[in-house]
Amino acid sequence: MKKIIVAGSLNMDMVIHAPYCPSGGETLTGDDFMMNCGGKGANQATAASKLGGNVMMCGRVGNDQFGTALSQNLQNCGVDTRFVRLAEGVCTGIAMIIVTNGENRIIVDAGANACLNKEDIDSVLSAAEPGDLFLTQLENPVEIIGYGLQRAKERGMLTVLNPAPADVSIMEYLHCVDLILPNESELEILGGKQKLFQAGARTIITTLGSRGYEIATDRVARIYPCIRVKAIDTTAAGDTVCGGLAAGLARGESLEEAMAFGSKAASIACTRKGAAQSVPFREEVLKYPK
Repeated sequence: MKKIIVAGSLNMDMVIHAPYCPSGGETLTGDDFMMNCGGKGANQATAASKLGGNVMMCGRVGNDQFGTALSQNLQNCGVDTRFVRLAEGVCTGIAMIIVTNGENRIIVDAGANACLNKEDIDSVLSAAEPGDLFLTQLENPVEIIGYGLQRAKERGMLTVLNPAPADVSIMEYLHCVDLILPNESELEILGGKQKLFQAGARTIITTLGSRGYEIATDRVARIYPCIRVKAIDTTAAGDTVCGGLAAGLARGESLEEAMAFGSKAASIACTRKGAAQSVPFREEVLKYPK
């Protein structure tokens, strides 16, 4: 099995459920407050590991209790955290999440995530071999993520980018990306499929929520349905898709097989509350009804 190297964010998620999103100046009573280990990078690393992958995480945390908890949680999920390093003088990243009717709205303070640097990337990629996977997102400085994509491609790795949160400055690095996985809003911010192809993207996988996902090249596009479930919390749905896709590809599955696996895992995650803890294990996905 190929290794999966995830370069990305680690955040402590603070989640509260509410009947609707409050307007300016409005105070609203919520419930079911939770603190969860999250961040798109950590969530995707956790998902890839729980779904059968051999995963290494590269990122930054603060020298505080949240940073300790995040590193320990990754280790508990089987992720190699040798390249999760302390950033002195800053706090661990946090995310404030409001969940309304199963949908989430998120505000992030990057904290230590902003300290990820080229040396961190070079260190973790020293453990990579041709054919390994490099999975990343955009909650760290875009120029560092772009550098990581370039270096990973130079090493013969398969590069996978989840462009979240969407940032048009990533466009100059898309020639180094094998698979890009935006959702519909991120795709719109980045200018649409044609613009991504013109910038060098090879394959675009757009997640469509309850409608499934689309796999597109510059020649053909096809929409695939997902498993219908009653969604309780979609916080980690996109991250589960990315982790499941990476785990499937690392096992040698085809793109279609790996995406079907990741989509099924994400559907299961939506039936549970929380971020990383909502991600199912591979055995659960294999046993889940079609």
